Amino acid sequence: MKLLHVDSSILGSYSASRKLTADIVAAWTKKHPDTQVEYLDLAVDAPNHFSADAIGIKAGLQAEPTEAQRYENGVSEKLITQFLAADVIVIGAPFYNFTIPTQLKAWIDRLAQAGRTFKYTDKGSVGLATGKTVIVASTRGGIYSTSEGGQAAEHQESYLKVVFGFFGITDVRIVRAEGLAMGEEAKAAALKSAQDAIPSAVA
Repeated sequence: MKLLHVDSSILGSYSASRKLTADIVAAWTKKHPDTQVEYLDLAVDAPNHFSADAIGIKAGLQAEPTEAQRYENGVSEKLITQFLAADVIVIGAPFYNFTIPTQLKAWIDRLAQAGRTFKYTDKGSVGLATGKTVIVASTRGGIYSTSEGGQAAEHQESYLKVVFGFFGITDVRIVRAEGLAMGEEAKAAALKSAQDAIPSAVA
């Protein structure tokens, strides 16, 4: 079994999502000791944001790719190959300005490739990256899960469920710590709640 451990927080050792992903991976490997873990830190090694160069060679827009297109295609190929090889993907997804970090979005943009993670048919889209498990360590400064307004403003967990569902991944598990910026008592309670959810997430 192969597990891809992805972090995206820019906060380094101060990051709650990084602590949670590390704990999730540790719990998973304890339960599944045959797991091979590969690590990707998007705050350190993020792909460039999606561009014409990134899509040009893939879409075959011209006969000869430019040097920039060859480079960007190489980045995309490396990331999608790594993703497709994984059985389990553990993702640290902090909540920045109502959504995920741009580094994480840039990674997902490289994975969304027709013929690799999805295809279109006369009946609509079909996900091709089936059979995988995604575990998301979701961290938020405020509380968004308990009110209609909060849920409407949240484009983090909802986006990740939609995009991985589009890829054919229906097993998306959430380990959530929210209210982290609402005082030390709320932070401690949020982290404990998340830690308590890890055993179920790796079951």
